[in-house]
Amino acid sequence: MQDSFRYKGMRKRLINELREKGIHDEKVLAAFDAVPRHFFLDSSFVEQAYSNMPFQIGSGQTISHPYTVAFQTQLLELKRGEKVLEIGTGSGFQTCILAKLGVKVFSIERHRELHLKAKTILQKLKLNARLSFGDGFKGLPNFAPFDKVIITCGAPFVPVELVQQLKIGGVMIIPVGEGAEQQMQKITKISETETTMEELGVFSFVPMLEKKVK
Repeated sequence: MQDSFRYKGMRKRLINELREKGIHDEKVLAAFDAVPRHFFLDSSFVEQAYSNMPFQIGSGQTISHPYTVAFQTQLLELKRGEKVLEIGTGSGFQTCILAKLGVKVFSIERHRELHLKAKTILQKLKLNARLSFGDGFKGLPNFAPFDKVIITCGAPFVPVELVQQLKIGGVMIIPVGEGAEQQMQKITKISETETTMEELGVFSFVPMLEKKVK
């Protein structure tokens, strides 16, 4: 994997585009500058790696638009050292962005092939995250509670078990909807029995699926 001046220049243009679209958190933009997106794509897509497009990554899954990744990350309002649960490791790009922001990342992927690929790329980039192969609907109760939860696939509903694994005062960013489009929701846990919800626009994700795939 090589990161040339050309790719660095392409990243700068992407970051300027993200800024124009409303991504204002400079820490998030700096993380995008530090994580080469072309490392996560098939070689046939490398030239388009820094366009605001999703790409197939295998197992019927995609790497999200850079804007979507940046938007969800910005909504988390991360603080260094926080514990973050990510549902849907996928290519590992979002995982690496989170790790670059100095949080403790716990990520679940239901496709073994993607889980293993992500593990390899995080090792090559020397970034730390605890990656798990399993069912995202169940979360990781043994490592709860989490300060933040981010779901990177379209959920048919808000999983109760994931809300239970949030700290009081914690935030979940989740796209909810069963069709081709989902409503991005920001859920804040007020108490053990109460949450608030804010809707933040329509997006399109691959569906969140139950059970792990061998």
